[in-house]
Amino acid sequence: MKTIERTVGAPPARIWELWTTAEGISQWWAPDGFRTDVTRLELEPGGELVYTMTAIAPEQIAFMEQYGMPLATESRKHFTELVEPSHLAYRSVIDFVPDHEPYEQLTIVDLRPAGERTRIVMRVEPLHDDTWTQRLLDGRANELENLANLVAQG
Repeated sequence: MKTIERTVGAPPARIWELWTTAEGISQWWAPDGFRTDVTRLELEPGGELVYTMTAIAPEQIAFMEQYGMPLATESRKHFTELVEPSHLAYRSVIDFVPDHEPYEQLTIVDLRPAGERTRIVMRVEPLHDDTWTQRLLDGRANELENLANLVAQG
């Protein structure tokens, strides 16, 4: 497992809300240059999160086209654990990698109080190779930066 940690300026209950509601997810879940639109959210163990991530910035569009990937991809996650407001885990369906069979990847998130702030500890299973694992880690770190910026705006 690879670990990413970040402290953000809101209590765990607020971070939980942003991580577990369609409105919250759509505000920060995409890396820079992408938009996220949630189409299904079943917040229970075994429940599914379905969303479409669309490249909207020129550099992301060029990257996607360079690697033969569609500009919009539907993504699916299946919740495995939910303990409000401190812990969630989900398996992501990795079915967007060209010339690679689909598989699942586990993400575990812990939200720890740090005064009026929250320490986010995200553990992720590596993807099928080092290049794609680094892309995953960079994307998750960028998403956490977006989350931190969102809560800083109030």
